Amino acid sequence: MAKLRRGTQTALSDGSSLRLRAAWMYYSYGLTQKDVAEQLDLSRTTVIRLLDEAVKRGEVRFWIEEGVAECVDLSVRLERTLGLDEAVVVPSPSDVDQTAKGIGLALGKFLSEAIRDNMTIGVGWGRTLTASLANFRPPRLDGVTVMSLLGGAVESRFTDPVEYSWRLANALGAECYLFPAPLIVDSPATKQRLIDACGIDRLYALGEHLDLVIVSVGDIGPAGTSLASHLVSSAELTELVALGSVGDVMCNFLDENGRTVTHPISDRVMSIGVDTLKKADHIVIASGGANRGKAILAAIRRIGCNTLVTDEAAATALLALVEAEPSRALKSVG
Repeated sequence: MAKLRRGTQTALSDGSSLRLRAAWMYYSYGLTQKDVAEQLDLSRTTVIRLLDEAVKRGEVRFWIEEGVAECVDLSVRLERTLGLDEAVVVPSPSDVDQTAKGIGLALGKFLSEAIRDNMTIGVGWGRTLTASLANFRPPRLDGVTVMSLLGGAVESRFTDPVEYSWRLANALGAECYLFPAPLIVDSPATKQRLIDACGIDRLYALGEHLDLVIVSVGDIGPAGTSLASHLVSSAELTELVALGSVGDVMCNFLDENGRTVTHPISDRVMSIGVDTLKKADHIVIASGGANRGKAILAAIRRIGCNTLVTDEAAATALLALVEAEPSRALKSVG
């Protein structure tokens, strides 16, 4: 799989760290030079000089080749603390959409290098995964299969859960299996009928043998930004929070220990089960924001994680959570 080549990483001076941070904000997040100057407390002239130097040094192409020093340090600490194969950490922007864009760009680069011939890939949904397509440049591949891990939304103001599946498959020229059902149905009986009568059982069978899983994680609460919160009623959301839910993986709501929250909605979600995901050969979690620290850790405890793509804020929050309770940091859920 794609790995950061630590041996080729050079220590970054304060000047280069600032230069690369400015480049991330300007080229990856789309901020204006004035916005970058304000966020970094610099003059616009200084920002222009930093960006020009980054281009001359070859650090800015379609992808910024070096990591910001603080991000590289966080990556190494996450790998050691959480036992990851790889952590990719990008600078934290100022809002949710920019967070998704930045992490998505890093995810797109990783997937461009990681996907190989004859892989079967299961994918989730969310702003971050969709944003990865802007930086997804895979080589010509053969025998790749992409499947959606969850049903679609009847109405969506943001992104449809199945959209990422077919767009990724199209970019790869891959065979694509969509999940022909609503993401949340009215009853467990309806769910079972759809599985038995509509061929969805084939997806569940395929989900048992995945080479690569790509999912995002949502946070639940009064200030939560998970797209799942738009698919449940406010009363259900309040109940889920009261029952201890800190986040979700494809509308599977988890408490801080990674256990499924006991709520009727859990039996009405049309998705490959979270316990099935952990059987995959390689699991990628892409999610960020300081408020998602607990949710990301809960997901890791439940399904595991080989590659984590996140931002500084979430990385810092994750490390703080683990360091606060080192004895139970990665106690997994059976």
